[in-house]
Order: sequence, then structure tokens, then C-alpha cells
Amino acid sequence: MATNAIDVKKYSPYRFSIEQYYRMAEVGLLAPDARTELIEGEICDMPPIGSRHAATVSWMHRQLLKAVGDRALVFEQSPLRLSRHSEPQPDLMLLRPRRDHYSEAHPTARDALLVIEVCDSSWLYDREVKMPLYAAYGVREAWLVDIGVKTLNCFGAPHGGAFVEQTSMQIPGSLAVPSLDVHVNLARLFSFADYSVS
Repeated sequence: MATNAIDVKKYSPYRFSIEQYYRMAEVGLLAPDARTELIEGEICDMPPIGSRHAATVSWMHRQLLKAVGDRALVFEQSPLRLSRHSEPQPDLMLLRPRRDHYSEAHPTARDALLVIEVCDSSWLYDREVKMPLYAAYGVREAWLVDIGVKTLNCFGAPHGGAFVEQTSMQIPGSLAVPSLDVHVNLARLFSFADYSVS
């Protein structure tokens, strides 16, 4: 009995647009407190934010603010519009200053000077899905902070849909953000909780 080959184009999965994604939230198809992001047309669940993750993001936010001053805006867990079908929510972003502070439209890859993801249980997703996504859309630099194994991975020079430059370190020290010609003090990145508040 002969069977017909499946036409891949005819049966490819449906990809949601950003407009459809927002509409789904408006009409209640997505719960108001749902933690999701749109990745290449697919609605992806984001894991709950654990205390170590939240504390690391907060500490890095303060370090970035100290380093960049008024030269960039620091956004925390906000949308980054990469295409009609992709709007991830990085843990932190350094953005070009803009008069409206991005109140009229979400930032795009051109606006992002640095994107940072902090991960523990989501390491594989962040490394294998989100880092290539950022590279594919031309984000110039991305950091992946793995709090599980206390490692900072730096990705840069996007080319051909991948980051050409990749480095990994366990004691980052003072780390450069080349697009801003500033250094961020991350020497205590994996030990900030060991110090008393001053």
C-alpha cells in the first residue's frame, strides 16, 4: 500500500505573531500572572524566579548602574523585540539612551548594548535557545550567568547567526562592556551574599 510523503510546508506548526500574543493576553487566554515569552512564534513558559536568581539579578542591576551612569539605561526582566515572532525577556539589558525611555516602543536588537541572562535550572534553554536567538538577530554582546556552577559565559561578535567570540570565567573581576568603554565590577558576583550590607 503506497503512502504519500508529508508536505512539510503544508503541515508546519503555526507561529504566533507578537500582535497575536498580546491579543491572547488581552482576552484572557494567557493568565495575567503567566510568565511567558514569545520565541520564534512559540509561547514558552519561563521558570519561577528563585531567591538566588532574584538576588543575583538585583545585585547585577546595581553594579551595572554604578558602571554606566547616564551612558545607558538598565532594564530588568523587560521585553526585547527581535522580530515579528520573537520577544524574549532577558533578565537584564543595557540599552542606548532614548528620549522616551522606551515608553513608546520596546527596545530592539539595535538598542541593546548588552543582554544578560541569569540561570540555574534554565541553563540549557538559555544557552541552546536564547543565546543563538540573540546572535541571529544581531545583539552585539550577551552574558550568561550560571549560578548553579558559578560561571559567567560571555558571547560577542555575532556573525552568521552565531556568536563568534565566547569566553567563560568563574571569577569575572572587572569586566568590559566594549560598546560603552566601561568596566563593570563583578568580582563578588558569586559571593555577594557572603558580605554584610554596608
